[in-house]
Amino acid sequence: MNQNVSPPPAGDAWSRVAERVAEQHWPASTLYVVATPIGNLGDLGLRAWHALQRADVIAAEDTRASRTLLDAWGVATPLMAAHRHNEAAAAQAICGRLEQGQRVALVSDAGAPAVSDPGARIVRAVREAGFKVVPVPGPSAVIAALMGSGVTTDENPAYAFAGFAPSKAAARQRWLRTWCALPAPVVMFESPHRLAATLADLLEVCGPDRRLTVARELTKRFEEIATFPMGEGAAWLAADAHREQGEFVLIAHAREDEPVQDDADPRTDALLDALLESLSLRDAARVAAKVSGLPRDVLYNRALARKKSSE
Repeated sequence: MNQNVSPPPAGDAWSRVAERVAEQHWPASTLYVVATPIGNLGDLGLRAWHALQRADVIAAEDTRASRTLLDAWGVATPLMAAHRHNEAAAAQAICGRLEQGQRVALVSDAGAPAVSDPGARIVRAVREAGFKVVPVPGPSAVIAALMGSGVTTDENPAYAFAGFAPSKAAARQRWLRTWCALPAPVVMFESPHRLAATLADLLEVCGPDRRLTVARELTKRFEEIATFPMGEGAAWLAADAHREQGEFVLIAHAREDEPVQDDADPRTDALLDALLESLSLRDAARVAAKVSGLPRDVLYNRALARKKSSE
């Protein structure tokens, strides 16, 4: 493996892309909701950097944490506080700035604002006041964990994002029973000081055989993604003292013994046969899933069997 990889040319390609982004539409009187790195500073997107540079002010969950990121990227835009304790007042102040024709960028400590982070109240207030909201997507712990786990498939990409589990044990178990009853992988966040208790509760609620993915320190130097039966969770945690540190994404895999709806309904077969006359296997399964409500991977396999039997 070549360890002497040259950096991309600083002048040509980078400058051309930067110029194209700069020439895009950057409307005034607009709230730019900007996703920021979840750990790796290199994950800030070029469009996000432009949005932060062009803003008249950046509304940040934690101004000190955001200033570290901005300093690293050479962004000198002023900051204002916009956290869960002052969100209503911040929303009013932001609307006042937008009324004056300013651009405002909204960021959280890491990842996407308004997704298990403050910001949704501000976004709603801005939209209700009639101003434009432009999301600038980027780093996401949820998507990174799904990408690294392989828990979903192209045929059945469904998952549920549950956010942080409750801190009290009884409430957490009730919460887990509700979420983990869904016929899809469930993505949740957890803090290091509650990780052991949550792993124990997952074992109690889901049983020892259901699979779990633990992703810690995503995008950082000591990133780790591990998948194992829930019965092995305590042993995995105890095997390395460093595993009690960092930020965690947990994915409770879908139950492998979930009952599957009957995909051999003659009406479903007739629908698939009709769709296969003009569509590919993949598109036929996708359309049939929307019509019937059956899982797309089940319908894909059924369509494949129907096609083979007709050849």
